[in-house]
Amino acid sequence: MNADLSSPQTNARPCRQTRLRRLACLLAAVTLLGVAPVASGYAASASGTSAPEAPQISDAAYTTTVSYVTTFSPLWFSYYQSSRSTANQLVGPDRVSPLYKTVVAVNDDTLYASSYLDLSADAAVLTLPSTDVTYSILVLDAYGNVLSTGLSKTPGVYALIGPASSLTNVPAGATPIQVSVSYPTIIFRADKYSSTGVNQIADAETFRRSLKLQSAAGYAGNPDGGATQIVPELTYAFPFKGVADGLIARDPMVFLRQLAVAVDSDRTPKMTSDETALAEQFDALLLAGTSYASLAAGARSAHQMILSNYLQHVDATNWIHFTDIGAWGSNVLNRASITEYLQYGNDIGAAAYYHVFVDGTGKPLKGQHLRGYTITFPAGSIPPVQRFWSITAYTPNAIELVPNDWDKYHVASYTPNLHYERDGSLTIHLAVSQPPGVPTANYLPVPPTAFNLLLRFYGPEPNTSVANDTYAPPPVIRAE
Repeated sequence: MNADLSSPQTNARPCRQTRLRRLACLLAAVTLLGVAPVASGYAASASGTSAPEAPQISDAAYTTTVSYVTTFSPLWFSYYQSSRSTANQLVGPDRVSPLYKTVVAVNDDTLYASSYLDLSADAAVLTLPSTDVTYSILVLDAYGNVLSTGLSKTPGVYALIGPASSLTNVPAGATPIQVSVSYPTIIFRADKYSSTGVNQIADAETFRRSLKLQSAAGYAGNPDGGATQIVPELTYAFPFKGVADGLIARDPMVFLRQLAVAVDSDRTPKMTSDETALAEQFDALLLAGTSYASLAAGARSAHQMILSNYLQHVDATNWIHFTDIGAWGSNVLNRASITEYLQYGNDIGAAAYYHVFVDGTGKPLKGQHLRGYTITFPAGSIPPVQRFWSITAYTPNAIELVPNDWDKYHVASYTPNLHYERDGSLTIHLAVSQPPGVPTANYLPVPPTAFNLLLRFYGPEPNTSVANDTYAPPPVIRAE
C-alpha cells in the first residue's frame, strides 16, 4: 500500500523534542535491511495453540516493556510502512498475488488505492470521480483506529484538514473534511464484481485511476494532478510482519529501539497521560543501558501475549472473530493482535472477518491430507451482504496468499459458476489438487503444508447474525 516499500529503512523524521526522546532516536538509528523474516519457529504455531511460556521475570524493566510493546507495537508497522511512501499520493499495486507481503491478509477481491497522509501543515485535496462501482473509503490513525470523518462518496472535491491545518488553504469549491489526526491513512477498495456477480474489474480500474489526491499547494498549481499511481506488485514485496517477528525472536533490542523511534515520532497521535508516562519510563530504561535481558524478555513475552490473544479468540466452531476492529477503546491487546493478523481491517459495520487455523476437531489445517477439507454452508445459512463474501487461504505466521498453479486465491459469492446442491447448500473444497468430481468454481487450492482461512463479509446487512455477532461459520471438515 506504499509507493516504495522494497527497501525500508529508519525514518529520518524528527522525534518529539525532549532530551530522553532525542537520545532514544540516536540509540534507535538502525536499519530494517538485512533482517530475515521468521517463517516458523518462534512465532506462535498455526495450530492456534498458545506461544511458548513467558520467562519468569518480574522486575520493573520487564513489566514496563511488556506494557510498552503491547500498547505501542502497531506503531512499528504503520511508521515503517509509511516511511518509504510519498505523502498525499494515492498508490495501488498492478496486481495482488503471493508476492504481495507488505500488509498481512491482503485480499484479491478488490482493487486498492491508498495513501499515508500528512496534514500537519497543509490540507490534502481529494477528488472523487463519479462511478457505478461499489467501493469503500477507510480512514485510520497510526494504531488502526477507524476515524469518523463524514467523507461521503458524492463526486466532487474535498479538502482533508488536520488538527493543525488552516482553513485558509482550502481551495474554493472544495468541501472541508476535518480529520482528528495529522497523519492518517486513507484506503480505497473498489469491488471487482458487483453484488450480483457482474464483472466490473475494468470499471473498478478506471475508478481508482481517476481518483486524485495531492496537497492543497499542489492542487492550486494543477487541479488535474495527483492521479493514483499504479505500481508493480514487487513494490509491496517487503514482509513487515516477518521482519518484526524475526527481530523479536533474534534481536529484540533492535526491535525495541526501532519501536522507540516510531513511538517518539511526530506521526504518533496525541498520547494520554498514562501513555506518555509509559513512553517516558521505557525511554529511561532503554537509555540507562542496564537490564537488557529483562527488556528483551519483556518484548518476547508481549509478542507471545499478542499472538496468543488472537489465536485463542475462537468460537464454538474454532473460527476467530473480533467485533471491535478499529474501535478498541482501551483494549490495547486486541489492537496489537489485529495488527499482527489483519492490519488495516474495516470496522464491523463495513466488514466482518472470521479466521480459522484448525478444523472442527481442533487439529491444525494441513494440505498434505490428500482428500483435503470441506466447508458446507446449509441452505440459507450464509448471512446476506451488500457487497460480497469470500474465503481466502493464507500461509501460517506471515498470513500471505498461498502460491498455487491455478493463480486462484479465493472462492466468493461472485465466483462464476459457483455450484449449489439441490437442497440449496454450498460446499467449498480445499485441497492441494482438485478432487475428482468437484466443480472448479467450488475448489480453493491450499498448500501441502499448514495453512489458514479467512472468511470475509463485506457490507454485512444490518440486523443480521453477522451484524449482531451471533453468527458462527460452519466448521472446516477433514474429508475422509
